[in-house]
Amino acid sequence: MIRPFRAAIEIVLITGMNVLALASYPLEAAATRYRLHQFVVPLASRGISLHIRPFLNHKLFARLYRPRALPLTALGLLGSLGLRFKDLLAAQRSDVILIQREAMIFGPPIIEWLITHTFKRPMVLDLDDATYVSYTSPTYGRLGSALKWFHKTDDLILWSKLVLCGNREIAAYVTSKGREARVIPTVVDTDIFVPASNKPQDKVVLGWIGTHSTFPYLKSIFPVLQNLARDYQFQLRVIGAGTEVRIPGVEVEYLPWRLEREVHDFQSFDIGLYPIGLGLDSDNWVIGKSGFKAVQYMAVGIPYVATPVGAVNEMGEVGRTHLCASTLSEWQSALAFLIESSERRKIMGEAGRQHAIENYRLSTQADKLAEALRKVAE
Repeated sequence: MIRPFRAAIEIVLITGMNVLALASYPLEAAATRYRLHQFVVPLASRGISLHIRPFLNHKLFARLYRPRALPLTALGLLGSLGLRFKDLLAAQRSDVILIQREAMIFGPPIIEWLITHTFKRPMVLDLDDATYVSYTSPTYGRLGSALKWFHKTDDLILWSKLVLCGNREIAAYVTSKGREARVIPTVVDTDIFVPASNKPQDKVVLGWIGTHSTFPYLKSIFPVLQNLARDYQFQLRVIGAGTEVRIPGVEVEYLPWRLEREVHDFQSFDIGLYPIGLGLDSDNWVIGKSGFKAVQYMAVGIPYVATPVGAVNEMGEVGRTHLCASTLSEWQSALAFLIESSERRKIMGEAGRQHAIENYRLSTQADKLAEALRKVAE
């Protein structure tokens, strides 16, 4: 899994247009990986050279959410700050500057202001999440919220020539600010995310992949899983929660997230879990979610159950590629329906795979991105 992305970083092509992408996070972050890195090769074949400069390196990113590492993290952030100012030299030589969420993960938008107001470079903003909605950091609390400077997203929108949006909800917010929005969903390469060639048939695996910040969504359906375990044999596979997971009466396998194992982890599931919200977050933040996990589930050919919130409502075809559930009782019924029949799972998974190929191809989104970047450059 890691090799296609590493190869993309190393490719250097002389092309007709240079785009500098400033990302908050390194390759390990899904937003950087799927909104930027996987487009390096497709854009190069379309005459656009995309150069990516993350604010955090992989070591700093790995310890970012460890409170005990705060002193080292603070020193690392100061180093990243200095390197980011060096990126301004590259910005002056670029035709377009593409900002993925924000140039720096803290403080005011100094870099973006210099790019647009001092160097007069055209800027494109990429928003795959509702970063304009404030929240309290589960790791750093109010200190994190203060440093995050949430309202800068509105400034970045106003300074941009065009805003790329992960879904229509974000696009509606952007247009309400008087700026042009272009919806480009987050997708995977369906030649890499493919169905597993074979799977063990001894036990149904319910799977979830996420982070420490999205783990509360999964916890919200723990009562459902406990009830189901009384009547059905299954295993819950949890990846990336950031903590050991124990549910009385439920067989749970917990694994830390690993980039090189990502595709295999999705392939190992029989049923994907995609709970969102259920009263845990503000409506605006939840509605801004782009539904990317649904695309990943469909690409590897597994059915999933999702909370019908925001862009998730626009993903797949309910009843054909997946099931929706808004209450705990609906979650229990939907999961029981899929656990009971391998044939149902097979049919629904095949339909999801076909839907992903028809609607979320990387080449189609690369065409949209190339057209948007050329428009701004001109």
